[in-house]
Amino acid sequence: MGTVILTQDDSLSDQYLSNLKRGTGRHQDIILTPQPSDDPNDPMNWPYYQKILIVAVVVFGACLCASTNGPLLNASLFILAVEFQRPITDFTVLSGYQLLVAGASGPIISAAARKYGKRPVFLFSSFACLIGSIIGSVSTTYNMLLAAKIIAGLSIAAYESIIFTVVGDLFFVHERGLYTALMSFTLTCVSNLSSVVTGRITNDLGWHYLFHILDACVGLQLVLTFFLVPETCYLRDPALSAVLQVTEEREKNQVKTGETREMEASVASLQTPRKTYLQRLAVFTGSYTDESLIRLVVAPFASCLNVVALWTVIITGAVTSFYVAVAFVIAQLFSPPPYNLTAAGVGYMSLGPFIGGALGCLLVGALMDPLTIWLTKRNHGVYEPEFRLPLVAIGVLCGAGLFGFGSLADTQGSIYAIAFMWGLALFGISFIVGPCSAYAIDAYRSISDEIFIANIMFKNFLFYGYSYFVNNWTASAGTAPVFYTFGGIAFGLTATTVIVYIFGKQYRAFWARHNLMDKLGMEGRLGM
Repeated sequence: MGTVILTQDDSLSDQYLSNLKRGTGRHQDIILTPQPSDDPNDPMNWPYYQKILIVAVVVFGACLCASTNGPLLNASLFILAVEFQRPITDFTVLSGYQLLVAGASGPIISAAARKYGKRPVFLFSSFACLIGSIIGSVSTTYNMLLAAKIIAGLSIAAYESIIFTVVGDLFFVHERGLYTALMSFTLTCVSNLSSVVTGRITNDLGWHYLFHILDACVGLQLVLTFFLVPETCYLRDPALSAVLQVTEEREKNQVKTGETREMEASVASLQTPRKTYLQRLAVFTGSYTDESLIRLVVAPFASCLNVVALWTVIITGAVTSFYVAVAFVIAQLFSPPPYNLTAAGVGYMSLGPFIGGALGCLLVGALMDPLTIWLTKRNHGVYEPEFRLPLVAIGVLCGAGLFGFGSLADTQGSIYAIAFMWGLALFGISFIVGPCSAYAIDAYRSISDEIFIANIMFKNFLFYGYSYFVNNWTASAGTAPVFYTFGGIAFGLTATTVIVYIFGKQYRAFWARHNLMDKLGMEGRLGM
């Protein structure tokens, strides 16, 4: 599981690999994984420009429904507290309830996407965000704002989790690192840029305009999703991936031959016509599994029976939650004296994490696939998903940034230095979330949907918990104890990557022999 032949060296005979499809241009020596079928409706065979267009629209949706929708009011919390004459914690809890809905709806979103495809789930999520935003734009009471945030919370799960598995639907293993990094950038960095913009809008036009503008943007994204994002789920013959799976004999520089040839013959398919554009506009394109919805709803919980999947959920969810904890207290710390920042000023502080996160994601995207290919060639052409993980070492900067933020904010240091430390934390988070997400897709592709849903449940429940106590904890204890605690946990979690890198392959082999999800009838049938 996960270990495949990606490049060919002298130990691999042309007799068995010469008929396999390969990349083009500078990747012409790369054996495509998974092997695309001969079906023109296979997303792997779609024109590259169409794949990019799909990713662009889905990323636009993630920017709005997750990265903007969630922190929409963060820079305005102090102003809302004054206007409604309620404690600032009440407005932090607004986001908490929204994130609670996002986490609780995750298993249902996962089940629907697995059974009926991703297209209807994306359309529903964009529509929910639009309805919630419209309610917010006409809100005049606290309860109307609460209703708006709860309804909009239904849009978050798909755009925080399923977007990662779209990468696996559309791109080959050697291409996924860049696009996984792009998704990570969208979720960890764009929310900071949105805070810069929303703070200025609140300052100049009032907080209602946050929703007015979001109405228009989400409406456009919903239209683009309907017309430009077809269904990316595809029932791939397992043999298309199995022909590249490395068997135990490969450890002796041999490839299983007879069975491989039978599989290659079995995947030769009849030519089928490409669906027309109107056919691709269908919202529902059939069922992609025979499993019941109830069993699929339980599957994200069951995926955590896989220890490495659970590790992925915890490490990526926890470090992301530490960044959100900072966002929860920014208005509380810097709106009152001695800083006296306006809503726009609070928003501008998010430039630090935006720049840090953007640089991190750019470097992750630039380094991950080349590093993976280099390590694969050093490994005699055999790709191991663990090759995604060395970059996580740079994730120690997440802990360093949290320590720096806590210390400087506690001593009322320079606002620019504080923003830099927040950015350093996001820089480090990029090197944790991107590689670990790519690892989950490649090592456990068949349960990757469930892993990412479990991840958003975990982190959104953390966010909900933070909304109740992090502001009060910071007010009573000061920022240093709070963010030293978060930073220390980040250091510890980053260190555990060494264990997964060393023993990940052995555990994948163990899971292949003792797959608890398969025994429970919940294992997916996706290819690499």
